[in-house]
Amino acid sequence: MVPVSFAPSNFAEMQFSGEEFILTKSNALYWPRERALLVADLHLEKGSWYARHGQMLPPYDSRETLERIADNVKATGARRVITLGDNFHDDAGTSRLDPYAAGMLETLTRTLDWVWITGNHDKNLPRTFGAEVAEEMELNGIILRHEAKPGETRAEMSGHYHPKMRVTVRDRHISRPCAVISQSDGNGDRMILPAFGAYTGGMDAGSAEIITALSPANTIDAVLPAKGKLVTFPLYRAAA
Repeated sequence: MVPVSFAPSNFAEMQFSGEEFILTKSNALYWPRERALLVADLHLEKGSWYARHGQMLPPYDSRETLERIADNVKATGARRVITLGDNFHDDAGTSRLDPYAAGMLETLTRTLDWVWITGNHDKNLPRTFGAEVAEEMELNGIILRHEAKPGETRAEMSGHYHPKMRVTVRDRHISRPCAVISQSDGNGDRMILPAFGAYTGGMDAGSAEIITALSPANTIDAVLPAKGKLVTFPLYRAAA
């Protein structure tokens, strides 16, 4: 596996569909063999969208999100970035980027092999910054798309649901973004990535919507990095 320069506590190695991956604490997934960084649900310019609708939020979410992508690229040595949809909070978001954020994005897309996979929030990107745009793609037998397709029998990675794991530790309630992985006999593994964007909320990883999206499955687990290890929380087990 390609070394990364994160602190040991900020990532965890994992296996998925016969491939090695690195799940980072900042909610990116790195694929060493492909030198590819996968990120889902950036929701760039969500802050400015809310401002236009009367809810004033600090207008720096796009800068923060793009800076974290740049940090992950530097730490992993990625040469490719593949986004998994809902890249902008709405189709007009590309026109609301401030000059600094737009310059960051132009630099990233120019220096990296960048692929926008579109989602339900940004089906029609009016500005691509020179990057490739696709509804979905297949890479080494793994389907990359925005929303998990119920009944999919091939290996699949997606976003859309913003899964979070909520646990209680020593009377403290903790909520953290996580990935959700399903496995099924005879079918490919499937994964929903955590949301990467600065202004993204979350859905309980064990919600009916997520379980249904990954069905049929023998097992469904939430996974997240903690102290350099991959921690697994069982969410669903099929009846024997």
